[in-house]
Amino acid sequence: MTSYEEVYAYLERRVDALKTDKSGDERSTLAEVFDAQTLMTIYDFMTSGVIEHIGFPISTGKEGNVFYAEDPDGEPMALKIFRTSTSTFKRINKYIEGDPRFGDVKGNRRKLVYAWTRKEYSNLNRYWDAGIPVPEPLAFKKNCLIMEYIGDENSPAPQLKNCVLEDPGEIYDEVISFIIDGFRDARLVHGDLSEYNVLMFEGEPILIDCGQAVTSDHFNAKEFLRRDIDNVNRFFRNRGADIISVDVIMEEALSKDSDDE
Repeated sequence: MTSYEEVYAYLERRVDALKTDKSGDERSTLAEVFDAQTLMTIYDFMTSGVIEHIGFPISTGKEGNVFYAEDPDGEPMALKIFRTSTSTFKRINKYIEGDPRFGDVKGNRRKLVYAWTRKEYSNLNRYWDAGIPVPEPLAFKKNCLIMEYIGDENSPAPQLKNCVLEDPGEIYDEVISFIIDGFRDARLVHGDLSEYNVLMFEGEPILIDCGQAVTSDHFNAKEFLRRDIDNVNRFFRNRGADIISVDVIMEEALSKDSDDE
């Protein structure tokens, strides 16, 4: 078995390589993402045979960075690392408060970020089980989440905002179905849905960044639901799609929710 020193040295080399030719701010961000405890978590993934290789950065988000990775069989995966900084703590706290699944979370910001990682894994599982197109969740530990890689051998799938849509109306209907079926079947409201949190792969939209999603009984669920619809309608209206009114979509989601009850 590979020794601790060898794996840790490998991780440090990978981090140094990722920092090469970056600006000062980018290097600082990577140093913040790959702190000592995070490196130890990745070490555990590697020694347990979950991760074999960490590659290029896929994306940088408000709460964390996503990296391309491979398992021991060379199969691609995405490794999402959540930052444990104070700014991250302040942003995510409002989405955990009031969520009955995480009512027992107390302590410092690192513990809260660990709960956030578990929350995104749980949300992805709920969406996945409900048949909503999301990256398949594979594993999580502390502030690291491993999930299906969405893309091909050349590049990750692009965000919706960067795509030219041949039929905006068709994609609009699919994204609206994410909202309605997500509320009805997964019992979740995404809470931050926009053209930034949908990928396009092989002509189909895929929902991502689900950490902030709250359950349909959350005290802010309806407010978040309306905001998601507003965001989606704004984007697709600008792309020339025929838009359904917010109230009609809200009624559809809530009526199906009532039928289930």
